[in-house]
Amino acid sequence: MLDPYLDWAEAQSVPIHEDFAVDMLAVETAPWDRFGLNGAICHVKGRDDFLTSFVYELPPGGASAPTSHIYEEVIYVLSGHGSTTVETAAGTHSFEWGPKSLFSVPLNARYRHFNGSGQEPARLGATNNLTHLINLFRDESFIWDNTAGFPDRLGGANYFAGEGEYIEVLQGRHQWETNFVSDLSGFELKAMPTRGAGGSNLRFILAEGSIGCHCSEMPPGTYKKAHRHMNGVVIFAVTGRGYSLLWYEGNEEFQRADWRHGVVYSPPDQMFHQHFNLSSEPSRYLALQMGSVRYPMTQGKKDIWAPDGMFAKKIQDGGMQIEYEDQDPRIHGLWLDELKSTGVMPKMDAFIGG
Repeated sequence: MLDPYLDWAEAQSVPIHEDFAVDMLAVETAPWDRFGLNGAICHVKGRDDFLTSFVYELPPGGASAPTSHIYEEVIYVLSGHGSTTVETAAGTHSFEWGPKSLFSVPLNARYRHFNGSGQEPARLGATNNLTHLINLFRDESFIWDNTAGFPDRLGGANYFAGEGEYIEVLQGRHQWETNFVSDLSGFELKAMPTRGAGGSNLRFILAEGSIGCHCSEMPPGTYKKAHRHMNGVVIFAVTGRGYSLLWYEGNEEFQRADWRHGVVYSPPDQMFHQHFNLSSEPSRYLALQMGSVRYPMTQGKKDIWAPDGMFAKKIQDGGMQIEYEDQDPRIHGLWLDELKSTGVMPKMDAFIGG
């Protein structure tokens, strides 16, 4: 059997990092001629047939090669400061980014990234749907040299300046539509207690794309409820530090992924996972997947995000979530033991009685 995407990846002559979790700030990179910068490919264990993740590293004072492409890509800034210039039929737009900025260039618009520092490199974490497009078309010229325009993807001119539109839907489905978020760590989220103690959440529509994007937060001294879903949800740690436990139904042993800013991971298909905050500050993470509340893309995503769907519904009712009272009793004790070494006081008593 052939896999055109994997063949393409191997031909790039940049490191390919495969693991349960990958620290994008630490991985080795190498010159990547396609993009005119240093880079690496990250294949996390739970990736699917749609999305892949790259590290782009701009050297001090460097810039990427001008490019355009018909795959969607979401960029999360790992380190450094710089700018991106986007050329569209409606004009040229530029915006400046720094650590924890989030953005997406509109589909097939020509753009270029610039490192604003002459002393330090800048690293960007990118997640895109190139996997699917290469496997579908098997034609690099069609993907990178396509002249098709997509004016409906541009958004308002102010979207490149970090402005946007708030769209109120239902708890856990509220959305902010824009092209650029200057600092994801400080962006206002909306309360979402159904997913865990004091938690909050917001979904982003970036450049009218189909890659679903949401940011969730756990207050200090808390952890989220366990849940499971299909594979292909790529998670970037944004603030704080902690860990996630992962297990399949019926398994006695947990797998563990430790995270902090820079770490990316993806739970495999239908593997339960639960996120635990160990820091004295709120812990945020960014989650990306193919399909969104606006454009679900698959029937499975429609079932999850329907008003009466499986999203944040407990397992006993046909949902995806394990309530605190139903979780493995070992889980809370393990977290308390971990928390002792941090000096952070647990705040789960009101939710779990421990």
